[in-house]
Amino acid sequence: MASRRRRRRGENFSLMADVNMTNLVDVALVLLIIFMITAPIMQGGVQVQLPRADARPVTATQGVTVTVARDGRIYVGDVPVSTFEEFRTLYPQYMRGKGLRDAYLRADSAVPYGRVLQVLGMMKRLDVAEVGLVAEPQMER
Repeated sequence: MASRRRRRRGENFSLMADVNMTNLVDVALVLLIIFMITAPIMQGGVQVQLPRADARPVTATQGVTVTVARDGRIYVGDVPVSTFEEFRTLYPQYMRGKGLRDAYLRADSAVPYGRVLQVLGMMKRLDVAEVGLVAEPQMER
């Protein structure tokens, strides 16, 4: 009888402690693409057609954004406000909740100037340290 040697499990196999980089790179690229697609969507806010002006871009992001939409509705952050009375109560609460004293006013270019001044005046009466007006940069000729 020929001696037959049986292999034991794992006898001819050595352990490999390498990480499969192909799968790791695939997952990283998929996540990168997902974040590139969703990042602009998450910046959101209320869509308005800002007026163009010869102004420097706003660099500070510390502040509450108040938006006056084309239809005249007022938004504190992303929260719609239906009346000036509601704005008068909601705005100071929102500012205290965020712990901020600065604000940015965005208004659609089709909103009447008087409506924008009403909102600006109300913001000033409610003790805002500084209000910045947001505009699109003027196109270069």
